[in-house]
Amino acid sequence: MRSRRARARGARRSAPRGARLWSAVIRAPEVPLPSRTSVDRAKLELERRLGPSKVLTRPEACATYAQDDSDVEGRAPDAVVVAESPADVAAALEVASTFEVPVTPRSGGTGRTGGAVPLAGGIVLATHALARIKEIDRANLVAVVEPGVVTGELHAAVEREGLFYAPDPNSLDSCMIGGNLAENAGGPRVFKYGATRDWVLGLEACLMGGRVVRTGKRTVKGVTGYDVTSLLVGSEGTLAVFTEATLRLVPRPPALATALALFSGVRAAAAAVSAIVAAGVVPRCLEMLDAATLDAVRAAGVAVDGRARAMLLVEVDGEAADATLMRVGEVATACAGCLDVVVAQDAGQRDRLWAARRMLSRATRKLARHKLSEDVVVPRTRIADLLARTDDIGDATGVRHLAYGHAGDGNLHVNFLWDDEAERPAVERAIGMLMRATVELGGTLSGEHGIGVSKAQYLPLEQGEELIALQRDVKRAFDPKGLLNPGKIFPSGGHRAC
Repeated sequence: MRSRRARARGARRSAPRGARLWSAVIRAPEVPLPSRTSVDRAKLELERRLGPSKVLTRPEACATYAQDDSDVEGRAPDAVVVAESPADVAAALEVASTFEVPVTPRSGGTGRTGGAVPLAGGIVLATHALARIKEIDRANLVAVVEPGVVTGELHAAVEREGLFYAPDPNSLDSCMIGGNLAENAGGPRVFKYGATRDWVLGLEACLMGGRVVRTGKRTVKGVTGYDVTSLLVGSEGTLAVFTEATLRLVPRPPALATALALFSGVRAAAAAVSAIVAAGVVPRCLEMLDAATLDAVRAAGVAVDGRARAMLLVEVDGEAADATLMRVGEVATACAGCLDVVVAQDAGQRDRLWAARRMLSRATRKLARHKLSEDVVVPRTRIADLLARTDDIGDATGVRHLAYGHAGDGNLHVNFLWDDEAERPAVERAIGMLMRATVELGGTLSGEHGIGVSKAQYLPLEQGEELIALQRDVKRAFDPKGLLNPGKIFPSGGHRAC
């Protein structure tokens, strides 16, 4: 059992990071609230079954769980269950079902679309204290972990064994496996290695009512029945609560090589991305920064050639990493608009390059009082078109913006910046225009952050009525009373969530 001190560390780590003076609040949709009688009875039963040390009910304690790392306005939960075992999770879901009290699952609280924000009060079911790496099987290339394991800590643990777990969201030092599973988290290495779903072999999960199911297998191959594992990964906490994951590993790549390429503009950088891929090179990371983002990086104290109006950060791995990177450099240099290619000479330089990339979100927050970051994806060959459409949107609405992201898979983070609340209607128009432009270019509304609350109103732009209805049917099969993470993914009648 984890000590009280360890539980306190986990609670601090999973709680929100304080008031977000740099961002606006996204108004949440109206969802049915539980009755006071139901809530009070549920709290008494939770304390009876789990013990008061695992059930937080003081308003000031519960208030810290009203937000995640998004801009979504939440409602403070009536109780927080700090689960320390799968049995605690099952008991909480059984009690919640019995008294018809909504439940919001939560692990690290680092989500960007409001997935861990309680919209109806009720119970927050926190799994950050389930933080064991239960097994690393070198012979079978498998890890078995609990949902509260910090992603970066899993990376370090498997790499000490000469192994590799590829999913690498930029918040890997604080995000947890449970949230990665819920959102099908991505990151820079998706282009070569795939997203979280591609690394999950099996799950242990609890359903509303307390039933425990095990899905998937421990082997790489397996086609028994429906692929429920893949269905649950990316379901954003609306179908089940994870208590264990069996993850696929591979041998750690023997070598890495990293370079940055500077360009006169984003269209030139986008052309270089296509040329690199056409040359048969599959980098493990291929990141792009536009001109406004480079200005933010410079303002944060990172030296970047002042001529550059776009940058690619390229990383390759494997036995021939140095030769592969040399080929990347040759292709990039041959592209019109390439100003320079700089190769990291050692691990220290590589770390500094990646530190600059990972600090982008923090650096861009300093550019304006408010910031909203939208995570969209288009086919790789349409990146330049999306960036041009984004500039047009900025001209039409007067909203400042910048963009960076994972150019290898077409996943860009378009950030809208503003200072005065009077600009908010223009920002809302800009976001809607971006979503429509993304779909028109053959893209999708989210690459790695999910739909949650902030994008729910836009889901019909991408998916037809029949498909949305089918997914609602799936939701009812898992959660007939609609108590698990209500208000997420699916649009509520006409509400403007952004």
